[in-house]
Amino acid sequence: MLLFPFLLLAQTPFPDLPPVFRDDLIPRVDILMPTDSLAQMLVPGSEYHWHAKFIFDNGQIRDTVENIGIKIKGNTSIWANKKSFRVSFNTYEQGRKWQGLEKLNLNGNHNDPTSARSKISCDLMRSMGVIGSRANHVKLYVNGSYYGLYTNVEHVDEQFVKLRYGSDEGNLYKCLWPADLVFKGNNPNLYKEVFSGRRAYELVTNAALDDYSDLAHFIAVLNNTPIADLPCELEKVFNVDAYLKTLAFDILDGNWDGYAYNKNNFYLYHNPATDKFEYIPYDLDNTLGIDWLGQDWVTKNIYNWLPNNEPRPLYQRILAVPAYKQRFSYYMKGYLQTVFTTESLYPYLDNLKALITPAIQSDPYYPLDYGFDLDDFEDAWLTDLPFNQTPVGLKPYIQGRRSSALQQLQSVDIAPILHRAGHGYLPSATSIPFFAAATDDQQIATLQVCYRWDGQAQACLELLDDGLSGDSSANDGSFGLNLDLAGQAGLLEYYVEATDNAGKTSRMPTCGWRVIYVGEAARPLVLNEFMASNNSYYPDAAGEFEDWVELYHPGPWPFSIQRFYLTDNEAVPGKWRLPDSLMVPESYRVFWADSDETQGQMHTNFKLSAEGEYLALYRKNGDDFSLCDRYAFGEVQPDQAIGRLPNGTGEFQPVQPTPGTVNQPPTATAEAEASDSAIRVYPNPMAHHLTVSIASQNESITALELVDANGRQQLLRNGLNSQMVELEISPALSGLYFLRVNTSSGRVIWQRVMMEGER
Repeated sequence: MLLFPFLLLAQTPFPDLPPVFRDDLIPRVDILMPTDSLAQMLVPGSEYHWHAKFIFDNGQIRDTVENIGIKIKGNTSIWANKKSFRVSFNTYEQGRKWQGLEKLNLNGNHNDPTSARSKISCDLMRSMGVIGSRANHVKLYVNGSYYGLYTNVEHVDEQFVKLRYGSDEGNLYKCLWPADLVFKGNNPNLYKEVFSGRRAYELVTNAALDDYSDLAHFIAVLNNTPIADLPCELEKVFNVDAYLKTLAFDILDGNWDGYAYNKNNFYLYHNPATDKFEYIPYDLDNTLGIDWLGQDWVTKNIYNWLPNNEPRPLYQRILAVPAYKQRFSYYMKGYLQTVFTTESLYPYLDNLKALITPAIQSDPYYPLDYGFDLDDFEDAWLTDLPFNQTPVGLKPYIQGRRSSALQQLQSVDIAPILHRAGHGYLPSATSIPFFAAATDDQQIATLQVCYRWDGQAQACLELLDDGLSGDSSANDGSFGLNLDLAGQAGLLEYYVEATDNAGKTSRMPTCGWRVIYVGEAARPLVLNEFMASNNSYYPDAAGEFEDWVELYHPGPWPFSIQRFYLTDNEAVPGKWRLPDSLMVPESYRVFWADSDETQGQMHTNFKLSAEGEYLALYRKNGDDFSLCDRYAFGEVQPDQAIGRLPNGTGEFQPVQPTPGTVNQPPTATAEAEASDSAIRVYPNPMAHHLTVSIASQNESITALELVDANGRQQLLRNGLNSQMVELEISPALSGLYFLRVNTSSGRVIWQRVMMEGER
């Protein structure tokens, strides 16, 4: 049972257990491969995936998969007698999956006399509402020979994140020692540092792009933001609440080989549905009392988990925020009262031990590394053993860790934790439903939505839990409100605020407002800008100057564009389907209208005509197409852009060409340059450095932002007060970028710059 099920916002954060992870029995896995290949595979040092046949049999289903790849895996464990293995279903047949999986990890647990800690830890995560891998035990046979009891642990890859977060398009980083998340500089390439033949932050998805700018920005925000401002800034880029639960799990589980103590064994996923990083722990064998460092993990203080004199900014800076420390204590207290108890865990351990005992009794590899025998297996659940890594038994660890944590636990008085706070909206609706839920150690006194139209005075309305206000049912903890639009249109901004009966208040978003475009701009996706005669302005990845179309998603929620179509023919609404992807709030997507789909999924099957034609966006509902947006244009000049002013909402008219960012009037740049406070940006094209200066002695630069042609932020500098700023630019990528310059007079100036990349 999940302790906090209402906090889970991902698509399927805790998926069911399919046959491959069924854990009320022990399936059999057979690997069949040539004898000489097996001998070579067992020699440490090779990353080659050897050809083999895979057979899975759990007594109810039997599957055979031909031509899989298999290799030994691990760091120190590759030298063990009982090897661990990785099975890959897609090495030799690209895109193939089995049971929805591309890979399996078969872990030997050679240093754990219970052979169960990894499985127990995965189950604990699931019980605590911490996203992690599914796991079960299997009996492994290779060429008919029994290799023993193994833990089958779900691999963290693009399938893992797509199932849990709804998309695999974000950057997934595998973080290994010494991944301490310490700030090295703004240059993304600084985080590609190699240790022991691999990167500390290894990019698993989107590896061909090798773009670390999102990671560099996250680390900069984490390290360089004043503690007082950290909640506002960090929550924009990181799922803090989920990490606080993970941290409580790590400490109760004794997971010292993760980030907080050993700067090791975690993943970071840049979730495109929220534009925030998610923290994912993995490799949980050195847990629940296993020790290699001479530390007493049973009694170690829950508020002082890191090693002496070593920075761990994600741990240290988050717990330096009083509200976050209180919330960590709240989660810790909840786990100690409901999940991490002897009443809950001891029967579970007894059942698990009974299940795996027969497989251990016949495991020929179980004794080979440390001399474990069957008495050791029995005793390991109940007491310490005479081995270096087992100073405490499994049950005594749980009892002792719980007792010491309760003694160390500080008093809890949290502010309300808001979740599922947001709104729903349809363009034809006459009202907007708001919804929210909150949890607290106190009673929630008020839960309200505060809103304002077009930046005017705000008003606040109470959300209700009466079953009649857009909430689910009366008194179920889910609150709602239907706001009557009364025919109004424009920009509606809002936040949700909760107050408990102790007077503590929290809001979502923590700072600022969420935005709803009401009226014509309420469409989830709009045609925003296009160029039908791109002669020399904006090249694609191949260096070709092709026509382009920019779409804009006004927000405020992530939005899938897979059911949308672009066309230049009113009679053929489904001419070109947009790729299956998400657009984050207030984002842009540029497509090349060049009639050349061979160049990739961003290239359409039609071209635009400079002599004028029809451009439209349709959405498919079943077999029908509904018109979302359209524009019929006349003759256009070379390098002339047509776009909406105001951006996303206004009428189409000539604009500055700004693919991938906010539309600007055609005279904005000229007017800015004509003033006595003109901005200079040089060199342009740029390579590794860029200098930005302002001419006037009475005006200064206050902020700079560099975004790419798809609207993704590459660099941000706030809090400036200078007439000249020098920027260090990553040389990894080339192409078109846009520089936003904020000045002390309140002006916002956009400059187009080119990156030449490596020379």
